Amino acid sequence: MDTILILERLDRLEKLLIGSKEVLTFDEASDYTGISRSYLYKLTASGKIPHSKPNGKMVFFDKKKLVDWLLQHKRGPRLEIRDNAIAGNLANKED
Repeated sequence: MDTILILERLDRLEKLLIGSKEVLTFDEASDYTGISRSYLYKLTASGKIPHSKPNGKMVFFDKKKLVDWLLQHKRGPRLEIRDNAIAGNLANKED
């Protein structure tokens, strides 16, 4: 088997394993979210991302809280935003 194909399969297997975990290590969280390690470090150091340091050294992430953090400030499709704005303007004119 080709070495590149083996590495690609191994990478897919690692991602599947990470997907089934509830608590992620720092490196796993970086891989899972696609956030670079240096930026993830800045986010944890500034307290902008939910994380845990139970022994004062290693950083862990609750996957559910991480997903909630990633999905904060949701934006709707542009047409939905436009329709809501129009509906809001019409409601204000009726008052």
